[in-house]
Amino acid sequence: MKNILKLEEFAMFGFCVYALYLFNAEWWCYLLLLLGLDISMIGYLAGNKVGAVVYNLFHHNGIAVSIYLAGSLTDNVPLQIAGIILFGHSSMDRMFGYGLKQVEGFKYTHLGMIGKN
Repeated sequence: MKNILKLEEFAMFGFCVYALYLFNAEWWCYLLLLLGLDISMIGYLAGNKVGAVVYNLFHHNGIAVSIYLAGSLTDNVPLQIAGIILFGHSSMDRMFGYGLKQVEGFKYTHLGMIGKN
């Protein structure tokens, strides 16, 4: 079952890459898709609780979809692209086993402990 979920996340990530292509996104948008949201880990400098909240704000699919929809409703293409980047990055992270963070520390996620099978 775990592999099926990873395939599902891979498909969503692939769809986001394709969506960026359809939007004629600049090259740096793809870079943001891969690495940009990991800047949210800086929140952990303020402690586990703040770190988890900041990280989860940048990696929550509901927030990503809301941003995309807000861009769609207002014909704001940069906002739509931001939503695609947020959603795609979250899918990529989940494909590799990184989930939403728990307040106990970075390695504790809603998918289980990072590094544990």
